[in-house]
Amino acid sequence: MIPPIASTFVAGETPAEALDHARRLNDRDVGAILNLLGEHYDAPGPAAADRDAYRDLVEDIAGAGGDVCISVKPSQVGLDVGEETFRENLSAVVDHAAERDVFVWVDMEDHTTTDATLAAYEDLAREHDGGVGVCLQANLERTREDVARLADVPGKVRLVKGAYDEPSEVAYTDKARVNEAYRELLELAFERYDGGVAVGSHDPEMIEYATELHDEHGTDFEIQMLMGVREDAQYDLAADHEVWQYVPYGDRWLSYFYRRVAERKENLLFAARAVLTG
Repeated sequence: MIPPIASTFVAGETPAEALDHARRLNDRDVGAILNLLGEHYDAPGPAAADRDAYRDLVEDIAGAGGDVCISVKPSQVGLDVGEETFRENLSAVVDHAAERDVFVWVDMEDHTTTDATLAAYEDLAREHDGGVGVCLQANLERTREDVARLADVPGKVRLVKGAYDEPSEVAYTDKARVNEAYRELLELAFERYDGGVAVGSHDPEMIEYATELHDEHGTDFEIQMLMGVREDAQYDLAADHEVWQYVPYGDRWLSYFYRRVAERKENLLFAARAVLTG
């Protein structure tokens, strides 16, 4: 059972709990992106188990209806085992989801996984004429070229600032430079994409800038935020925008919870208050 202090950021340990959370979000006009927690498996067995768990989750989503999709980490379905294993497992999930009209996001991990992730995404997006999306990180110097490369791929692209501690040889390490790169990528995406832009940011300035670019170019976009982070803003934004919440669940919640608490002062203060008042 997940303690109350962690339940702010994690929906539960079971698919049923995650789907209950998704229904509550849908009631407030917010979509749900469900992510089964798990990553960096170095053996085929765990990767296959999570592949099958995602396929079962797709069945549950298709049966329940609503604005619900899934998001999968490459290392969760076998990239650390080998690219062939990753491709086979991800294809099995995406094929199954496409048959049931459930959208699949492919998360992006550290820079060493970018090429394999984008190659798999491109092939699957073209095979299914959409129905799949991928995450790109503004802190990587290569990402401008990647945004341009994916402009004619029939899928969606989620733009984030980047959460991994990347080496300076391949990434911007200064916060101001990352923000500058993020704005540049938004400009490029809104200029080049017909639709399918996801603004994965909690930064009000970036969301406002995306709205301005939408007004200028007419490009459709959605806003994506994490469960437990600026949730009141998510509900407010949903009155005028398409908003989706990234919803983790599963029994591997502890490391994810500590990551959320450590990355932002506001999250740390929230956790401290929960301990003192819970």
